[in-house]
Amino acid sequence: MSQSPVVTRFAPSPTGALHIGGARTALFNWLYARGRGGRFLLRIEDTDRARSTPENRQAILDGLTWLGLDWDGEPISQFDRAPRHAEVAREMLARGRAFKCFATQNEIEAWREAARAEGRSTLYRSPWRDADPASHPDAPHVIRIRAPETGATTIEDAVQGAVTIGNDQMDDMVLLRSDGTPVYMLAVVVDDHDMGVTHVIRGDDHLTNAFRQKMIYDAMGWDVPVMAHIPLIFGPDGKKLSKRHGATGAAEYQTMGYPAAGMRNYLARLGWSHGDDEFFTDAQAKEWFDLSGIGKSPARFDYKKLANICGRHIAAAEDAALLHEIEAFLQATGAPALTAAQRDGLTQAMYCLKDRAKTLPELLEKAHFILTERPLVPDEGASAALDLVSRGILRELTPQLRDASWKRETLESIAATAAEAHGLSLGKLAGPLRAALAGRSVSPSVFDMMLVLGREETLARLEDAAA
Repeated sequence: MSQSPVVTRFAPSPTGALHIGGARTALFNWLYARGRGGRFLLRIEDTDRARSTPENRQAILDGLTWLGLDWDGEPISQFDRAPRHAEVAREMLARGRAFKCFATQNEIEAWREAARAEGRSTLYRSPWRDADPASHPDAPHVIRIRAPETGATTIEDAVQGAVTIGNDQMDDMVLLRSDGTPVYMLAVVVDDHDMGVTHVIRGDDHLTNAFRQKMIYDAMGWDVPVMAHIPLIFGPDGKKLSKRHGATGAAEYQTMGYPAAGMRNYLARLGWSHGDDEFFTDAQAKEWFDLSGIGKSPARFDYKKLANICGRHIAAAEDAALLHEIEAFLQATGAPALTAAQRDGLTQAMYCLKDRAKTLPELLEKAHFILTERPLVPDEGASAALDLVSRGILRELTPQLRDASWKRETLESIAATAAEAHGLSLGKLAGPLRAALAGRSVSPSVFDMMLVLGREETLARLEDAAA
């Protein structure tokens, strides 16, 4: 028997920005589908009309796009599919798997109070469940599912293992409200079935929902998809990730300058592992990712590890891709766009900027020498390096560099000779040279800067500083 192709989905509610936990859920679904030649679908669960806004919807799409998680087809709106959800509820009614309930809110509350007083379960069992349709009044009603009353229900979860609850824990859940609108539980099942979803990979806060949703699959005679409920993300203190731990929205990490590839790598390792591999490419992640590698315990978010992995991705990135990401970062933070000259300079200098930068702002700080223009305004550390003696040495050095062949070995040799003449090490001369060329005390090597800036610009900056 040939297996049906894998179909996964990510189903966020547009009631806020894309949370980092949601981003990881999307990533797991994307990796699982992409690694198996399957489809990754997007469904916007926008039934909460008061809180679902077009701006929030766009923020979610933007967050996924920044992370590089491409989806197949158009995003589906759950709200638009309400007529189909209601149709399924009526079909269950016709099959005898659901029933009309005419109990009012007051009657239900009185029933619950009596149950509490008698120490019984307050899960509602409707008196209309087995009523003769001939006795139905002409009155508002809901449609409820006919929940199993005995036995137990088991979910074979790909992460949590077999999870069982007694059917006496299930109530006759409402499917269709008295105004004819479907409930969320019904909408999710119908959408997943109609979209052909084969694997439901989501947070383990949905595990209790799975039992109620399975009732609907069983009532309709539909195949239940593979369920995989993944643990939540905790902060470093072992509590559920929240604002007090720092940024929680995916977009915030973009504006903080973490590269998307590093973010994907780090989020994939948050709760999933492949041996001891910490650093890997998208191609490796797609090949390796499997539900069996997901742990049962919550993962802890660690900024130090994130920065470390991001630094390795910046170092390994293609220059053109990194330049593209820098431009997107500048746009996201509202910074001025690069000029053509700055783009050329960055491209030339990328080889000496990428190492040891953990974020894009760190890389741009190292690139200050290209992004700035003469006359340079040195920062405090650089100003201190340009004392009278240092400026005198720079004045002597300038004519020697004017006619030199512009090669690293030659430049190093001339600088070393000048330093020696003053009883200094080359390292001691590097401080004033760095200050003159970059106006900063942190930069790439002074000889890399000379090569990138070229003879004319280097000499002009040295003359400025010596004066």
